[in-house]
Amino acid sequence: MLRSVVKMVVLLLLSLIWISAAAAQAERPWRSLPLIKDGKVDESWTQIGYGRMVIDDNSLRTECDAKGMGLFLYTKERFGNCQIRVVYRSKDSKSNAGVFIRIDEGILTHLNEKPVALQRNEKGELTPESLKAAQAASEELKGPWYAVHRGYEVQICDEPDEYHRTGAIYSLAKAAPVPNPKATDWKTMVITLKDNLVLVDIDGKRITTFDSEGKDARTERKWYEPKSEAKRPASGYLGLQTHDPGDVVYFKEISVRPLE
Repeated sequence: MLRSVVKMVVLLLLSLIWISAAAAQAERPWRSLPLIKDGKVDESWTQIGYGRMVIDDNSLRTECDAKGMGLFLYTKERFGNCQIRVVYRSKDSKSNAGVFIRIDEGILTHLNEKPVALQRNEKGELTPESLKAAQAASEELKGPWYAVHRGYEVQICDEPDEYHRTGAIYSLAKAAPVPNPKATDWKTMVITLKDNLVLVDIDGKRITTFDSEGKDARTERKWYEPKSEAKRPASGYLGLQTHDPGDVVYFKEISVRPLE
């Protein structure tokens, strides 16, 4: 009987501690990263590779380039254990973008680097020569490809493949379906970085849990998917992806707050 009482008391205390910690975290203020200043894209961000971000009704909108992929990098600081809040919406369910996290400092040596400009056929597909060029750029970590292999991408794209849809750690950790499947609605993504863990919530629902040191890490990969063997830093850079022509995603807010 005494053991049962002690067990109940311990569980109650643990519950109270967890509730208190959760409440304290909820009260921590968010700090918005600057997106727009004086009617221009804030200079804290740098575009690597192709494409760009443009201002559209107090939000940033991806403007992609047929010449290749790009990365809109926040260069002012790196982020360690923290939460990152991203308020976004897509033009349609096929619009492709991503939030890159934990990019190592080597990215700063690739700021002005552009891979070979790609050529496409009348269907928008890469020509055989351009496909080889893109594969080479990926292998050599050229420009934005550095972030693919030396960071993690939290995907934005409403497709059925659980390893490549919204919220997934691209090709490395699968995601559950988002609560609201309507792509054109504003959504709030919260990415929690805690040591080797990456947690992704969308509109309050946990859809992805990724342990970079987990034993069940996915090893198979295609040429455009990240190499998993390189260890990502505990504190890294943040970026937004500009993908292919026609991929339109809007970003209204990027905010951060530290963990306890």
